[in-house]
This record gives sequence, C-alpha cells and structure tokens, in this order.
Amino acid sequence: MPATTDAGVRADGDALAFAGALDRPAVASLWPAALAAIGQARRLDLRAVAQVDSAGLALLAELAARIGAGVRVEGDPPGLAELRAAYRLTPDLAFDT
Repeated sequence: MPATTDAGVRADGDALAFAGALDRPAVASLWPAALAAIGQARRLDLRAVAQVDSAGLALLAELAARIGAGVRVEGDPPGLAELRAAYRLTPDLAFDT
C-alpha cells in the first residue's frame, strides 16, 4: 500500500507554497504538482512545512535552480538548515562555490 502524505504545494502569487512534511514519501507526488505550479514563481514559501529530509531538500534545490537567480526561500522548517549545511548549499539553495 502506498504511503499517504499530508504534504502539498500550490501557487500563491509569486510563490510556491509548501505544507506538511517534505520527505521521501511526499516528493514523488509533489514533483509533478510543483512543476505544474511553478509558473512565474520567485519564492519558495516553506513556512507551513513541518520538516525536510534529504529528498525534500533535493526537490527544493531543483525547483530553486529552475526558478533561477534571485529566488527567495521563506521559512526555516526543521531539518532544512542542517541539510543545507551538509550539502554546502546557500540560503537560496544553490551550491556554494
């Protein structure tokens, strides 16, 4: 039986607004929804995110790369700062050069 998740993403003005846990079980369903909603997004709103694991971080980093320079990440859910540091990502989820 597939895992159920409370995670979601929606377009909210110039933001992709995420909610719930951004973890491995959620990423597969969030990916197509996030791509469909990316539009003119300039921000990743993580204020309603309960936690982030490495799969969630990979999703966010890929979306940030697709949005491009100037993307803003709003919110600091549990797990994000530690993973960002471990993978040497900047606050806007780009690789630190």
